[in-house]
Amino acid sequence: MENLDAALEAQLDRAYDRAILVDATEPRAASAYYDRASGQVVIHLKDGSTFMFPHELAQGLADASEEDLATIEITPSGIGLHWEALDVDLTVPALLQGIYGTKAWMQQLRQKRNAV
Repeated sequence: MENLDAALEAQLDRAYDRAILVDATEPRAASAYYDRASGQVVIHLKDGSTFMFPHELAQGLADASEEDLATIEITPSGIGLHWEALDVDLTVPALLQGIYGTKAWMQQLRQKRNAV
């Protein structure tokens, strides 16, 4: 039993260390809002930078009303954005990589872009 307790404690220590590293290196949202004038979702990150994207790019946001787009919640960790009325969740790290939805959604975006 002692070996099991020691092994579990070692695993917990490693998990804690990984969480500290992720917290220090992963981009986190400090605030987010929908800018009606530009049609963009604006994310202010905790590192002081700002990222914005046209709402039409994001899966679940393309056909949403301005009212629904304006109601953005940030997850406690700052990694996720949530639109309750739309049942849409997006992650900040994925958005910063240009990933706006599932693989199928991204394929549709590529096809639309190539058709122009």
